Amino acid sequence: MGLGILEPKSGHHVPGTTRMEEKNSVDSRGRDPNLKYCPHSKGDVVMVPQPSEDPNDPLNWTYLKRDMMLVILCMISILAATLGPILAANSFYLSTNVYHLIFTDIALLTGWHLFGVGIAGFIFVGTGTKYGRRHAYLFGALLIVVSSFWAAASKSYGSMLAARIVQGVGVAPFEALVNASVGDLYPVHKRGVRMALSNLALYGGAFITPVIVGVMTSTIGWRWTFYLVGILSAVCLPFLIFFVPETAFRRADHLNLDTALTSNRNSPEGSKTSLEMLPRSKEGSSSTSSSPVTATPLDPETHHSGANIPPKDTFLQSLRLFSKPLVDTSLIKLILRPFPLFLHPAILWGCLTQGTLIGWTVMIGVDLSVIFMFPPLWFTERQVGYLYGGAFVGAVLGFFLAGWLADWSARYMSRRNNGVYEPEFRIILVIPQAIFGIIGVFGFGWTAGDPARYGYWPATVFFGLEVCGMIIGAVASALYIVDAYRGVSVEAFTCMLMFKNFFSFALTFKAYDWLIKYKVWKTFKVAGAVQVVVCALSIPMYIWGKQLRAWLGEKGWFRAGEASKTMAMH
Repeated sequence: MGLGILEPKSGHHVPGTTRMEEKNSVDSRGRDPNLKYCPHSKGDVVMVPQPSEDPNDPLNWTYLKRDMMLVILCMISILAATLGPILAANSFYLSTNVYHLIFTDIALLTGWHLFGVGIAGFIFVGTGTKYGRRHAYLFGALLIVVSSFWAAASKSYGSMLAARIVQGVGVAPFEALVNASVGDLYPVHKRGVRMALSNLALYGGAFITPVIVGVMTSTIGWRWTFYLVGILSAVCLPFLIFFVPETAFRRADHLNLDTALTSNRNSPEGSKTSLEMLPRSKEGSSSTSSSPVTATPLDPETHHSGANIPPKDTFLQSLRLFSKPLVDTSLIKLILRPFPLFLHPAILWGCLTQGTLIGWTVMIGVDLSVIFMFPPLWFTERQVGYLYGGAFVGAVLGFFLAGWLADWSARYMSRRNNGVYEPEFRIILVIPQAIFGIIGVFGFGWTAGDPARYGYWPATVFFGLEVCGMIIGAVASALYIVDAYRGVSVEAFTCMLMFKNFFSFALTFKAYDWLIKYKVWKTFKVAGAVQVVVCALSIPMYIWGKQLRAWLGEKGWFRAGEASKTMAMH
């Protein structure tokens, strides 16, 4: 048992378990000459997965190039994320002055947008897994541009509704694939801060939107909120086209140390990783500062001479829309594969850990206008928009906490675990998620339920705490899925995308009715109780997560294209 994580009874190596060697865990024999190490990290840190000799392998690109790509993806993700809550601050205005419809109909302009995101995830998970991420990003960005101008120019509710659904389709590739691209571009020990940044862009950036929308609605008109998104997306599109090549890469199985199924039945410890089983050099070997790696793990069946190393793609070749097939599974099977994955305990845990707090955030957004634009406060659209300032601060706080804790905790716990890294170490992030998120949900319900007594500041602060917990939870679930189940990470993220969007879609139907029937405090008291249960599920996932990985590894869940077949057989 390593730090409370139960070991499997079999002698098989468990996919996801790797050795993360620090200076104080390296013995006198030095580094393994068969492995590549990261020269930019303190101590002897093994690259997991191992980069290939192919110059087109993203793990061989400079960190400057990879970080630039991630920044571009994050910028467009922010614009995509703004489209979710873009109507939150002016829902009451649209209901009474533009469309003359009941409030629930206006809320459903957000709900059907989320529904479009969830449905489109089916398609992009298949094409993104088989042909890479790039075509999905380009198609999604183009749809965002077109649909934003369409929404701005719409003259009827039906036209606006159609534009919102198309916008959801455009947003889907970024929600489904950006976190997967972080797994493509970075080794395990470099993912924490980057994953926090991508989740801040995907979720946190949306909370500055209502602040801007409230001001724009009261000055130049609500239509300009959509025009602005369309214009900025059009500006970002060339950067996406020319500076974000394909991130997915088909790497030889023996390099994927985190998804390897190497067994060690003869080992007395039974659970050593494939890294531990490799022979060690007496003299040792070290990488130089001018090169990111030393040597590749040698495999007599797959190791080739330098003469067979593929040439580096030219700039024009890097602009191709589709990659060669990354997996051999048919496209239709890949599209349908997320369905059986919903039965995967770890992915279901990820859906709940990420999705419930996102759902409560959407519900708060639907209710804010009703709570504060009526007596006793009589807020305007601009003032309602300002209420999201606390949520934005909470999102930024969540980013810094998750980014710092994610990598630090993984390295610290690995050192405590004799240098062996377990993906379950990522679940520790649920502790701050629970603290901030649960306090935020209960606190918002209590204070927003009596605005005459508490005013708006306490509700704003608690909204920020809830969003802080949401960001930390999104990072925790995303990192765990990438590190523990990288072979099916795209499909897993699609399951999480579908859950959170369909859950949020359902809440937009009922949020207003619950508010009227049960009032604010009772509604959010139930939501807070649900969140307590969801966070408590992390305890068994942490304890038995490795045993689950061991069992699923033996059943073939870690090999691309095998998950749906395995579920059908078992």
